[in-house]
Amino acid sequence: MILPLLLAAAPIGGAVVFQDTAGLDRAVAAFTSRPIGAEGGARTAIDTRLRLAQCSTVALAWRTEAHDAVVVSCNGPDWRIFVPVIRPAAATPAPAAARPTVIAATKAEPVIRRGDPVMIAAGSDGFSITREGVAMGDAPPGGRFMVKVEDSKSPVQAIALEAGRATLPGWGE
Repeated sequence: MILPLLLAAAPIGGAVVFQDTAGLDRAVAAFTSRPIGAEGGARTAIDTRLRLAQCSTVALAWRTEAHDAVVVSCNGPDWRIFVPVIRPAAATPAPAAARPTVIAATKAEPVIRRGDPVMIAAGSDGFSITREGVAMGDAPPGGRFMVKVEDSKSPVQAIALEAGRATLPGWGE
């Protein structure tokens, strides 16, 4: 779903004119049908310090089916920003008798996110080794992800245990 929006303003006296971030905020609010700071709306206003080249037609779309961010983009000049959206809180479950039986796979929330510092530990009784690294992807508990370890040319695969902690495959904890 793309919503074009004309945000035109002519440069005055040859001065460089940047994209109006307040106009982008209004466009995101119209796209989400929610004001900034409200559930389903942008978490915060777009940073007014951004110096985006002026765009005559801005396109808006959801980043994913989860509606977790709005992608605001321009094709000429070429730029794109992501505006995080406040996700609705999980609804209070109905009593068991009133709920239909539904079997569905749920995706666990990541405990390790890309860019997080991670301590990788592996060992057994009387032996352990640890290394520090940086996560190259997100991972829920028990999920596999790649870690860039300092002084190593290639990343290593690890299994997330909890925030900031992981182990090597084959080394249970």
